[in-house]
Amino acid sequence: MTTANQPRVLALVCTLTPSPAGSSSDLLAQQVLEQFEANGVPGQAIRVVNRDVRPGVAVDMGDGDAWPEIREKLLASDILLLATPIWLGHPSSIAQRVLERLDGELSETDDNGLPYMYNKVATVAVVGNEDGAHKVSADLFQALDDIGFSIPAGGVTYWVGEAMQGTDFKDLDKVPDTVAQTTEQLAKNATHLARLLRASPYPA
Repeated sequence: MTTANQPRVLALVCTLTPSPAGSSSDLLAQQVLEQFEANGVPGQAIRVVNRDVRPGVAVDMGDGDAWPEIREKLLASDILLLATPIWLGHPSSIAQRVLERLDGELSETDDNGLPYMYNKVATVAVVGNEDGAHKVSADLFQALDDIGFSIPAGGVTYWVGEAMQGTDFKDLDKVPDTVAQTTEQLAKNATHLARLLRASPYPA
């Protein structure tokens, strides 16, 4: 059961694969959302590649840009989950576009003069079949911190397969226990921080 006072989470899934095809990033994001739901935090996922999000660093690039609709959902949420695959050792190009669009928030402020993202929490989910999850999450967290998000302890969950092989997260028969435990902890910590920020926002 949800109430208006409960935090909400928005997952922006930055796979390069449009729906309805399967996606490891989307699968891990859904597992994180399930853990948030278990902590009383409802949410939804958007596969960004399905939307016409224009390149740019403004909150609205006009001409049918899909970002303003996504932004409204983000403004109504307390927690952002940014889910990305690893490509060539980096976050996906879709994840980079999301960060560039979020850069526009630095010039958008609330009634207290604070950027809108200052009292929101950011978390990250990363998948890939080579090492690199630490590097990718570091890149994302630095950008999200610059934009104003708060990062909880243990704010990332990830899975990477062995080097030089082609197994994807979505192809596993069972989620590894360590990944499941990390996902569970991410949701608990992010929920805790979001509730703290709701009760005591950053000062103007």
